Amino acid sequence: MLFNSYEFLLVFLPITLILFFAIARRDGAAARLFLLIASFAFYAWWSFEYGLLMVATIVVNFAFGREIQRRQEGGQASAWSLLVISVAANLSLLGYFKYRNFFIENLTAALGTEWVLAPLVLPLAISFHTFQQIAYLVDSYRCKVKQPRLLSYALFVLFFPQLIAGPIVHHYQLLPQLQSSRFLRFDPESFAKGVSYFILGLAKKVLIADSLSAIADPIFNGAIAAPPTLTEAAAGTLAYTFGLYFDFSGYSDMAVGLALMFGIRLPFNFGSPYQATSIIDFWRRWHITLSNWLRDYLYIPLGGSRHGSTRRYANLLLTMLLGGLWHGAAWTFVVWGLLHGAFLVINHGWNGLTARLKSRGRDVRLPAVVGWLLTFCAVSIAWIFFRSPSFEHARAMIEGLFGLNGLHSDRLADVVGVGKTLMLIFVAAIALLLPNTQQLIEGERRGSPLRSVLGLKWRPTMAWSVALAFLLFLSITQMSAVREFVYFQF
Repeated sequence: MLFNSYEFLLVFLPITLILFFAIARRDGAAARLFLLIASFAFYAWWSFEYGLLMVATIVVNFAFGREIQRRQEGGQASAWSLLVISVAANLSLLGYFKYRNFFIENLTAALGTEWVLAPLVLPLAISFHTFQQIAYLVDSYRCKVKQPRLLSYALFVLFFPQLIAGPIVHHYQLLPQLQSSRFLRFDPESFAKGVSYFILGLAKKVLIADSLSAIADPIFNGAIAAPPTLTEAAAGTLAYTFGLYFDFSGYSDMAVGLALMFGIRLPFNFGSPYQATSIIDFWRRWHITLSNWLRDYLYIPLGGSRHGSTRRYANLLLTMLLGGLWHGAAWTFVVWGLLHGAFLVINHGWNGLTARLKSRGRDVRLPAVVGWLLTFCAVSIAWIFFRSPSFEHARAMIEGLFGLNGLHSDRLADVVGVGKTLMLIFVAAIALLLPNTQQLIEGERRGSPLRSVLGLKWRPTMAWSVALAFLLFLSITQMSAVREFVYFQF
């Protein structure tokens, strides 16, 4: 079931909210059980069999986590072995469904043999809930978990606002809220903010991201048959760069909004990433919960920056390589991850050089606008590999950006046109200049160049209500052609 579908918006969501708060007035435990069942139904709407598989992983990981922490607190050396077994089991399940065909195809190509496998449907959200449960297991080994009951743990994993595409939520962020009595009380202010987040996220997806995909898709998909010129490649790359942001940040806003309707705070996933002035800054703003997970459960355990610059750079490259592979079972995702790893190595190397020069009395730094331009161009070029169906498509797009296929073609007018060109400029201005959603609603001051000038801040006023109602109306009228969120495939 998609957030941007009529059955979710007009049936599932209102019924779930009404029944949850009605039951919560009489029995908190029953309300939590109802929400757990509703969350399972939300997932099982797509596949009942994979819903049962998720339930099985929840039960097994819950048992592993409790036993790992019990043994660790008792000083038993077997706690480490149990952690390794449990993490390996989760990664094996993820590997079977997500990477089976990828590895077999590459193995047979290397050996010169032929082994055709039947297509395998990827369980929805397997990457997200696998990382979520691995974090629970590792923190159990570190004795950082106040072990919950099984139903509380199941609700933590299955809670439908964050189930499909994040944000990646830790046990300490969600479990205390789910167990609190405040969770069971309807809060008008929290609900109003939640509705606002949801509508803004829905508008990002339906009105912006889906429209931009109509520009990017034909250019990327047709890059081999019709190699793009400079203007075509630039238009396609920019359309995908901004379209992906509005697609995924739109989903994340909707997830935050849905949780707030129940009085639950989820972590934010985006902080105006295209306003970043360095790659390091970009990864503090883009898919924040994944960045934090990779840092805490991969980069730091590998040694982080504790063993010198060479080891630090190797850890960065390996972390980003695995982060790229997490996104998809294709070499294009590996290259995307390696590119970002290389960008981070260069960024850290530059910071080290400027720090040494400053200690010698020479203050060398790039102007902020230059740092922003370099960062935006690097990120946009890397997105070409993220989006392209193959290396051949990516090569054609990059050749187009360098003008090797010509500077301009009349084909561009068939894909873009005046209206879509103006829209692309408009959405670029939103992403690069205006406040992000949490700055609007929560009143955060950092980040937006025009926030103080425009005085943009959400308030529960009639003007905001009318504006949001209009956005909701526009979005609903465009929902007849439902498009999945990009990160659903991961």
